[in-house]
Amino acid sequence: MTAELTTEIAATAARLVVEEGLEYGPAKTRALKTLGLPARTALPTNDELEDQVRDYLAIFCADTQPEELRALRELAAVWMERLAEFRPHLSGAVWRGTATRLSNIHLQLYCDDSKSCEIALLNQGIDYDVGQSRNARGQTVDQLILDAPCRALNERVTIALTILDYDDQRGALKPDARGRTERGDLAALRQLLDTTKDD
Repeated sequence: MTAELTTEIAATAARLVVEEGLEYGPAKTRALKTLGLPARTALPTNDELEDQVRDYLAIFCADTQPEELRALRELAAVWMERLAEFRPHLSGAVWRGTATRLSNIHLQLYCDDSKSCEIALLNQGIDYDVGQSRNARGQTVDQLILDAPCRALNERVTIALTILDYDDQRGALKPDARGRTERGDLAALRQLLDTTKDD
């Protein structure tokens, strides 16, 4: 497959990520359909797609995206405080800095007992749905989906809580091939918020 085709798929998927709030996997699949390519066509990597998302944001959303990202990060911090006992780490677009108002907030919780978080949410009177996600080893794990108001955006935001084993924390903060981390704890998030305060 040519580099041009890979870039075209990534650019098409990036538009879907930004304009429709799709996650990377579904965006890549839809991009193939949009471009009329066979389902078995090789897909761009997440890094290639993220590069295109950043380009798209810089061109089309430079005036709105930084404020929307900040609002989501501040809301994530509130929920990380509420769920502190489960060692929450922020991941996904809100952590990586590519989120818009359509993005979900992804929190990874490291629990000794997978049901303890559900009990804590019930005790706080918080409604949630149970879905599924995958951990770093590709195993299926529970994901609790809840809906929270975001005053700064004046709308409701989806928060996805992925329930991981306490042992999964090892290596959680290792940087990727480009030296960027895939997730960060509350202290790291507060540092990000502090450094972008005057932007």
